[in-house]
Amino acid sequence: MSSTLRVRWTIAPAIAPRPLINCNRCGDIKPYRCSEKFRVNANGKRIDVWLIYRCVSCDNSWNFTILERRNRRDIEPALLTALESNDPALARCFAFDAAALRNRAGRVEESPDVTVRKRLMDGEPGHADALALELRLEGTTPLRLDRLLAGELGLSRSRLQTLDDRGLLTIEPDGAKALRKPVRDGLAVRIDLAEEADCPAILSAACR
Repeated sequence: MSSTLRVRWTIAPAIAPRPLINCNRCGDIKPYRCSEKFRVNANGKRIDVWLIYRCVSCDNSWNFTILERRNRRDIEPALLTALESNDPALARCFAFDAAALRNRAGRVEESPDVTVRKRLMDGEPGHADALALELRLEGTTPLRLDRLLAGELGLSRSRLQTLDDRGLLTIEPDGAKALRKPVRDGLAVRIDLAEEADCPAILSAACR
């Protein structure tokens, strides 16, 4: 039986990024929240689509451009139906695209709050002495890797640093420097716990 517990963590931002917009009602820079509503405007055969955002203070609106002057026949019918019906999954997909939002608005406020779905891939917590984590991201997050590991495994960040200093914690492909950087899709983290008294508790937390 394998002595390594292999677990996949799928990490999803819990709060959608919020663009920072100069609100003409408030007279100041304010974060805008996603309303999860689309505005679809048809002008002849041309269609424009925006995702509507609202100022968190005064509810003033700002439109995030999704489609601009597109010919109706060039839009998949299923996509157009989803836009016109304010499909929540589609709205979430656009709302969590921080790169596109930043490109359109300039500055974006991102929350470090995430949800983590854990899937055991191989091994058993009671029969392993090492942990191998495969990290998958659904969207971007500013959450640092050391904070993620500390919160999910019940370890302090100083303990994680000590494990790294002792060569018991490895991160691929970025190495130890990744500990203090935001979590990235595709990171692989391995922790050798053979000499750690709380090894069973850590392994249990990794897949719970």
